[in-house]
Amino acid sequence: MQSITEIRGIKIGQAQDFTAATGCTVIICQAGAVAGVDVRGGAPGTRETDLLNPENYVDKVHAVLLAGGSAFGLDAAAGVMQYLEEQGAGFVVGDIKVPIVTGAVLFDLHCGDYRIRPDKEMGYAACQAAGGQMAEGSVGAGTGATVGKVFGAQYAMKGGIGACCLTSGPLEVGAVVAVNCLGDVVNPADGSILAGAFSEQPFTFLNCEQGMLSQNQQEASRFSGNTTIGVVVTNAELTKSQANKVASMAHNGYARTIRPAHTLFDGDTIFTLATGQVPASVNAVGILAAQAVEQAVIRAVTKAQALAGFKCCRDIGSSILS
Repeated sequence: MQSITEIRGIKIGQAQDFTAATGCTVIICQAGAVAGVDVRGGAPGTRETDLLNPENYVDKVHAVLLAGGSAFGLDAAAGVMQYLEEQGAGFVVGDIKVPIVTGAVLFDLHCGDYRIRPDKEMGYAACQAAGGQMAEGSVGAGTGATVGKVFGAQYAMKGGIGACCLTSGPLEVGAVVAVNCLGDVVNPADGSILAGAFSEQPFTFLNCEQGMLSQNQQEASRFSGNTTIGVVVTNAELTKSQANKVASMAHNGYARTIRPAHTLFDGDTIFTLATGQVPASVNAVGILAAQAVEQAVIRAVTKAQALAGFKCCRDIGSSILS
């Protein structure tokens, strides 16, 4: 399995504030990439997604932002735009270049200091850090991510950000996912819970799906504060319609690893970026995208570190860590 940063034309940068427990991740394609998106959750926070409708004019984007901070975190896109403008990247409008930056945010305000959120300066810093290998776990957009919040934040566990890149001949398909779900993250091989709602003494996972079913008359505001957001990156040649289809197929990776996924209280979103270097079947790209998302979700929680009072997967010694 190669690194996602080996896909030609793609750079990934991250910035975070560990004290405030928030951050952002930016996936840059300075030359522009055909893009698509699929929003499945009922509580999304997004930017420029309407542009990705195949009926609309702009055909390429120059970066995708993933950020904490809920709607406040969308401010970080201004820093990404500033950086790209300085680099001469953007959609040409006469003598002007307008960088196209789309993105999504997750709610991490219950973790750390809610008064500090990703802003223009942090978005710019993430771009400056782009290049080289990508760190995973409690960094970037995954810094303040948590999972398993059905029973309340006191039973939740640390989420994070993960990445995976798969290949089939010359075709490369990778995924970057920040996991901040309402539900549990499971091992798709056997359904065992890797990270999620738990109780101590003795340690036991509480099972978020069963918890939601047992509380079906009591959907309270504590269910707010979730969302898993991600980007599929590929070197395939895709149209906007095909990029949107790949984003749709990639959501299968969420369904395989997050229980439950796509709830009314999550804003689950996946973008696609296609650099257009290799002819490929849309079905093949979609299959690899779902597999890459699946592995990125698992890596997000197994690479996470304890932060702001939230335990992580490593604290319980999950067998998948080996």
